[in-house]
Amino acid sequence: MTLPPGTPDLDVLDLLVSVAELGSLGAAARRHGISQPAASMRISALERRLHLRLLDRGPTGSALTAAGRAVVDHARPVLEAARSFGVAVAALRAGSVPRLRVAASKTIADHRIPQWLQELRSIHPEVTVALEVANSSQVMELVRSEAADIGFVEGPHPPADLGSRVLGTDELVVVVAPAHPWAHRRGPLSLRELAATALLWREPGSGTRDAVWEVLGVHGEPVRPAAELGSAATIIAAARTAVAPAVVSRLIAAPELERGTLVRVPLTDATALTRQFRAVWRPRFPPAGPAKLLAEIAARNESDS
Repeated sequence: MTLPPGTPDLDVLDLLVSVAELGSLGAAARRHGISQPAASMRISALERRLHLRLLDRGPTGSALTAAGRAVVDHARPVLEAARSFGVAVAALRAGSVPRLRVAASKTIADHRIPQWLQELRSIHPEVTVALEVANSSQVMELVRSEAADIGFVEGPHPPADLGSRVLGTDELVVVVAPAHPWAHRRGPLSLRELAATALLWREPGSGTRDAVWEVLGVHGEPVRPAAELGSAATIIAAARTAVAPAVVSRLIAAPELERGTLVRVPLTDATALTRQFRAVWRPRFPPAGPAKLLAEIAARNESDS
């Protein structure tokens, strides 16, 4: 079977899809690592090959025509099939053993990933999973550098240069030791008071830190931390000594709260301190095969929790 005359290259179809996803030819060019004039020339060549006008070019930018949108709709399954083909060929090169490289933030790795991987293994027992655990910024860098096929992070906003999917919401809680004065306060704690208190913080790059800093920053720049610690476990241990309050995931705090070794401090705005769990990937290589299935498992489990 031969391809019909005029069949375009996959790269230029991928470029056109990027224009549709990002809303501009310049942004699509940056995603593909080429100049805007080069991107424009490639789209013009595609238009000549297809005998269709795909973009309306104007002084304020470029927009897809109706024909362009239709070509994009047809191109997406073609590109997905090509990516799946690439995954399959890579698996053959690796000795026919599928390998999935996952990077996850510490909270997700400790409290979510084991369940997700167990479900994945029940469907695809032949897949070998390599898991890298880091903070959210480091996870995103592993994805960008192609050291991970898919990443799982938490934080207040999606990364601008990566594809992402919201999986669910994680509640953050203020905790103190039973000996801390806040453990016996009568009224709820205001966010302004929390911002004015030296807290136990995660290190820069942590999704927890970013989420808390953004919320408290509305009420003035948070004061200097009592300490910056590299893991939630270390923060919990420090909080138990009554050295300072901490803001941590409810998932992490739950065992300590049940045992009474930490006390939750209610807030005047109980819904303010939340963050989102997300799956992230390189825009040109959205999840396929086991990676796509893992993201679907994660989203389903989070919606049920």
